[in-house]
Amino acid sequence: MDKKVDERVWKKGDQPDLTTLLSTQPVVLRGIANDWPLVKAARAGNAAFLSQLDTYYSGEPIVVYEGNDAADNRVFYNEDMSGFNFTPVQIDFPSFCKRLEKQKKLLYMGSTMVDRWFPHFRQENIMNLEGIDPLVSLWLGNQSRIAAHCDFPQNLAIVVAGKRRFTLFPPDQQKNLYIGPLDFTPAGQAISLVDFHSPDLTRFPRFPEALKHAYVAELEPGDGIVIPSMWWHHVEGLSQINGLVNYWWRTSPAYLGNPTLALKHAILSIAQLPEEQKQAWRHQFSQYVFNDREQTCSHIPDSKRGITGQIDELKARQLRAELLNKLNR
Repeated sequence: MDKKVDERVWKKGDQPDLTTLLSTQPVVLRGIANDWPLVKAARAGNAAFLSQLDTYYSGEPIVVYEGNDAADNRVFYNEDMSGFNFTPVQIDFPSFCKRLEKQKKLLYMGSTMVDRWFPHFRQENIMNLEGIDPLVSLWLGNQSRIAAHCDFPQNLAIVVAGKRRFTLFPPDQQKNLYIGPLDFTPAGQAISLVDFHSPDLTRFPRFPEALKHAYVAELEPGDGIVIPSMWWHHVEGLSQINGLVNYWWRTSPAYLGNPTLALKHAILSIAQLPEEQKQAWRHQFSQYVFNDREQTCSHIPDSKRGITGQIDELKARQLRAELLNKLNR
């Protein structure tokens, strides 16, 4: 596990370019947010950081999560996977900050939309992402370990407080990461069941193969990292207080839908078919989903290609209406 992520050292006045932001490999952007008031406050200490962040707060209660076991800082399931090893608590932000400065047991605010809960943040901490209109969220907590997971959107993650270690894996390593349930997850995304600090190689014998393909990067306040769509990433907050701002966006139009829903429907309708039928559908998906679309339908007149051709917003709406109608029967 000695691969290092490609790095670019940011200079004052630099702007992120689309080539970097849309990279299909992880890229570390050293110092990309060095000029942010929030980052400067973090360098002055935890109290200054939390005080600065509080000036952006809307006053609306937030949901935070408290670990059930003082000795475990991993965000995970409980011992028998009947639930999770944390409990949600609704609280105001200043009260959360007071606890965060002192508490040793896992305590964190999960990905929280900045524009709703910290609406003044983006006015002072500016990130110019030309041609991209992202969702922006904030993760804040004490020392923690977030199990390896992947996200569909492209992600620019900016460390605003503390030190973080990212361990990243390309999508083809999913089989070696031993992913848990798709429909019962700690935070919405399916996660690796491997404890990276103490892997059980009897239960997870292929995990060392995943580590051969891992990339590792440690980031300080002001540093950022581009995490490409569908790359698996394990994230550790190494300091008493750790803050991370995420910029999320997709590289295809939103009207084309969420592939996760397609996966779940395929599991529902195909996964338990007889093997011969599953193989037949494998050919169908290869033809219409994974092969080059132009090559697939080049023999069909343009006007008759329908959904096998280019899908615009109107076709997407029509197809979604058809699917909803048939799924609701």
